[in-house]
Amino acid sequence: MSDTILVERQGPVTTILINRPHARNALDRETSLALAAAIRDFERDDESRVAVLAGAGGHFCAGADLKELASGIDYLPWAGSAEGPLHRPPGKPVIAAVAGYACAGGLGVALWCDLRVAERGASFAVLSRRWGVPMSDGTTVRLPRLVGMSRALDMLLTARSVGGEEAVAIGLANRLAEDGCALADAQALARQIAGFPPIAMLSDRASVYAQADLDHDAAIARELELATEARAREARQGAARFAAGEGRHGAVQATASGVAAAAVQATASGVAAAAEPARTDGVPRR
Repeated sequence: MSDTILVERQGPVTTILINRPHARNALDRETSLALAAAIRDFERDDESRVAVLAGAGGHFCAGADLKELASGIDYLPWAGSAEGPLHRPPGKPVIAAVAGYACAGGLGVALWCDLRVAERGASFAVLSRRWGVPMSDGTTVRLPRLVGMSRALDMLLTARSVGGEEAVAIGLANRLAEDGCALADAQALARQIAGFPPIAMLSDRASVYAQADLDHDAAIARELELATEARAREARQGAARFAAGEGRHGAVQATASGVAAAAVQATASGVAAAAEPARTDGVPRR
């Protein structure tokens, strides 16, 4: 694995960190391929249920490395290429922890995730509009599906920045975090999701992704098909827990084994330390 992508697993949660703080975590070709490999490894790991994707040094991702592109090296279409990290939805839940810039292709990376935890000081924008670099990371597809065509066109045509509070208000982000807290908040949310019975959670998630391409009746039929295994293997046991007194009055708690241990706050590991904001003086805004 490239040292520009750091991976750490704590119990059922895998944290993937883009580690190019000198370039505000812009992805060069090597790093985009390493990110794709890290995602595949997470998907193959049966013990890892949820991933958190973040950037080192106080920024999420500033898109493609324009200096590499200017040198004559063509960039990999992250969504359009089968080798790209954003070619298809992730096989398991992924949460983006967005601090600082999530710009151009970095916005595309955030949109690819299931959920986005954004700091107040985060900035979502299509700043590549200024340089004539088109979106090939799924942004023109995923952004309007999240926020609607009008808001998507506003961002795509004008390159204006959307901060954390506005991002939550328009559905671009799901949770608002104080500056410096997105990673910890996203990891806590990941532990909560990882604590739910996994078969029903994954089948419901799969149905949400599938329904976008189906008419109403076909989508309902697909939902029923996907729910079959959970109904057979999880539903009765879960109902029995409720009947015994768990989860009354809307209480939400982890139930999967090993989650409590994973919830213990991590010490300053390589990933946590690298995620701390760092100075990026002299790095041009992308």
